[in-house]
Amino acid sequence: MFFSEARPRTWEASPSEHKKWVEVFKACDEDNKGYLSREDFKVAVVMLFGYKPSKVEADSVMSSVNPKTSGILLEEFLSIIRKKKEVQLYRNEIRHIFTAFDRHYRGYLTLEDFKKAFRQVAPKLSERTILDVFRDSKLLAWVPSASPVPMACMPLRGSDFSASHPKPVR
Repeated sequence: MFFSEARPRTWEASPSEHKKWVEVFKACDEDNKGYLSREDFKVAVVMLFGYKPSKVEADSVMSSVNPKTSGILLEEFLSIIRKKKEVQLYRNEIRHIFTAFDRHYRGYLTLEDFKKAFRQVAPKLSERTILDVFRDSKLLAWVPSASPVPMACMPLRGSDFSASHPKPVR
């Protein structure tokens, strides 16, 4: 609730970014078929986001496109890329907030870290509200190492940062 509902997530690509996406689509559609195959899509994601999509991601995208076409049409591609960009921006925002709260650079937040941060930005919030936010927060989603985490800590959930951080060893 807290961070995801704080403000609406509306984002539009700038004209130059939109143009870049169209250029990438055209570059990856080497035979001018009018669509991207599975492999073409993977190359486009590498060009735009710097990583090769997993089999699961590619399967998900390919199963979501119109079955009457042989691949991803330009408008579908633009919609997919816009959504991926929104997710990337959201994750960057969460990472930025987490870093601001993680004042000791430990990779996790203690309840005390959380309380200190909230005392600075919202000093009138009740202890109970801060505790509820701490328990529900998507900021708390990642622990970077196998080291034991203190009992008062809430680790980040791996899926929120899986693209940029290794999963904890258990």
